[in-house]
Amino acid sequence: MGNDNSPNELLNAWQSQELGVLAVSVDELRRASDKLARRVFWRNTTEYLAAIVVVVGYGYWFFTFHTLLLRLGSVLTVAGVLWVVYQLHKRGSATPMKMEMDPRSCLDFHRSELVRQRDLHASAWRWYLLPFVPGLGTFMFGQLQLQLARTHSASQRHSIAVGFTVVGGIIACVFLAIWKLNQLRARSLQKKIDELDAMKEPLEVVKPEGFPPMG
Repeated sequence: MGNDNSPNELLNAWQSQELGVLAVSVDELRRASDKLARRVFWRNTTEYLAAIVVVVGYGYWFFTFHTLLLRLGSVLTVAGVLWVVYQLHKRGSATPMKMEMDPRSCLDFHRSELVRQRDLHASAWRWYLLPFVPGLGTFMFGQLQLQLARTHSASQRHSIAVGFTVVGGIIACVFLAIWKLNQLRARSLQKKIDELDAMKEPLEVVKPEGFPPMG
């Protein structure tokens, strides 16, 4: 049985199908991109405000305490906060989607933004948590040294040591919880990336031989 469709008719049908798939999803892509940008903006704003509080607090302690470890811990903690803020601004700032983008570019742009945020959350232990360890550790040892110097009772020394051990354990649990939450967020973003990749598959159509490129 013969084929009644001419090559031009097949090409027009293929082009219409591809453009139709893109046109249906472009508005949703723009809304999803705007939602991601707003979420990132408020997350970063919250982190910046928290950083200001930490810098002011440890700056105050730097001038309040006069022992080497406490001052060094304050400086290292402030340095860690500034590093986190720099990394967050450099790698995790929100980038809005440009209105003049064509549908396919919208999809690629939104995917790249999701990948950027996924990588940010997946590596949070390195750029977000690790920079705090030197400062907090030094500051805690300084506090322990200061408290032990103020007492001569063996029982009180034991209680102080136990108390600092408990505090250290709580801080470690908080760090672990933050790392886990960031891993969950990274996996959630990966699912969205996978959904976009599945959306792109129908567009990766091999053109029939002899068809001219689309304009």
